[in-house]
Amino acid sequence: MAERQRVGVLVSGRGSNLQALIDAAGAADFPARIVGVISNKRGAYALERARAADIPSATISHRQFEGRAAFEEALIAQLRDWQVDWVVLAGFMRVLTPTFIRAFAPRILNIHPSLLPAFPGVGVQQAALDYGVRVSGCTVHLVDEGTDTGPIIAQAAVPVRDDDNAESLAARILVEEHRIFPAAIRQIISKPWRLVGRRIVFEDAP
Repeated sequence: MAERQRVGVLVSGRGSNLQALIDAAGAADFPARIVGVISNKRGAYALERARAADIPSATISHRQFEGRAAFEEALIAQLRDWQVDWVVLAGFMRVLTPTFIRAFAPRILNIHPSLLPAFPGVGVQQAALDYGVRVSGCTVHLVDEGTDTGPIIAQAAVPVRDDDNAESLAARILVEEHRIFPAAIRQIISKPWRLVGRRIVFEDAP
């Protein structure tokens, strides 16, 4: 088996998607290992998950910097210190500038709780309910310089129930996030691929 790719994960909150990745990386045939976790929020429970798994972690609060440029310089420096091959956004609630994107693209992955290109940004479950959709879901995509506009790797659909509110819909979508995020990371790392325009083409695809 080829040497595992080195992954750095950015988080802001509970880190349930981080835990799904930690669990997946425990398999001997998983093509990546998490070499570091960064949170922009002190006390984020995701940091406890990293510590429990003996993964190096750091808190780099955006509040301690004068602006986004200095904050991102610190993120980039820490990720490069860990010699990451990939950057994974697992509930990281900060918009990244082109400076950060260009430092690691096209090897930045994100999980988003809607069926992109529908409902990018935040507050997406309520937006989906307000619009009246009957199906929502989640998307794993490469990160580009837009907001949730990068090439799609994987999606999972979740039916919207008549009695759903934003919280109940989000909870069911989260179950699918935990399933497809590790699977998408396995696919993008282990299979040859290239970008054709804004589309990902896997070399073994017909």
